[in-house]
Amino acid sequence: MDGERSASSSGTSLDFASLPVEHPRLAEERVVTARDGAALRVRTYGDEAPVDLVLVHGSGAFNFYFADLASAIADSGAAVVHTPDLRGHGAEPERRGDIDYIDQLEDDLADLIAELAAANPERKLVLGGHSSGGGLAIRFAGGPHAEVVDGYLLLAPFLQHAAPTTRPRSGGWATPRLGRIIALTMLNAVGIRALNGATVLEFDMPVERRSDRVTLAYSFRMMSGINPRDYESDLAAMRVPLLVIVGTDDEAFIAARYPEVFAAHVPDARVALVEGAGHLALVANAEATRLSIDWLLGFANGQPARPGRLSDDRGTAPVW
Repeated sequence: MDGERSASSSGTSLDFASLPVEHPRLAEERVVTARDGAALRVRTYGDEAPVDLVLVHGSGAFNFYFADLASAIADSGAAVVHTPDLRGHGAEPERRGDIDYIDQLEDDLADLIAELAAANPERKLVLGGHSSGGGLAIRFAGGPHAEVVDGYLLLAPFLQHAAPTTRPRSGGWATPRLGRIIALTMLNAVGIRALNGATVLEFDMPVERRSDRVTLAYSFRMMSGINPRDYESDLAAMRVPLLVIVGTDDEAFIAARYPEVFAAHVPDARVALVEGAGHLALVANAEATRLSIDWLLGFANGQPARPGRLSDDRGTAPVW
């Protein structure tokens, strides 16, 4: 289950064939204006539900691959699902694979969530994400905007390159330029950030899956801003209900290590392992979809809305 996979012709072990090429239920894109005036592209599924779920895509990707999962959740009535393209990703970004400053992705999510809260203040807000998108949600929990979130739904989240859950190079998908990362980390520690636009991380996307919306490399700013600051302290800051879903056949991460890691830092987290699901296949997996819907329905019925989420009581979901 946790053994290494043979690499594909592209060099990565991720099973891109498990992702559908066409999504007939893809929602139309709309634009949300960020605090700096930038246009952020978002797809919204459903219109009536007790929960707004913001679902963040993984590294190098864009929002289309959530279409089936988002449609199923919306059809169930569990949540209205919003799938943004992160800044620096998707169609015609200002600078592909780069942002203006390290914390900008968090600010963008906060701006989207503020718009949703203004439109439907009675709804609870769940922040979710897949892979690096899950890592960004974890980072958000440890940052200055955490109080706007009522719960988290993480699909095979990236924690850190040295975390017990991470395979070398995320299963061959990501190639870091370690020398640059070390040097830039040291420069940032003394306040020097002028070189943070340098490319430090590259992704091995199969040629047949590339398009004009795919992002193949990240700057130091982007890499830092999409990952947890420190996954242990960011997880410990999660004081709201949390569901983590990982496939047992994940090629990038070691599924069996997730329960112990989350139990150590978020004792009330619920961690579900989906038998036979790979890293990319998880977002289209029927069992993962069912678990997400069931948890969202229970969350909507059993948890306080925004005004009560800063209490000392955590969620009561069991650890799996």
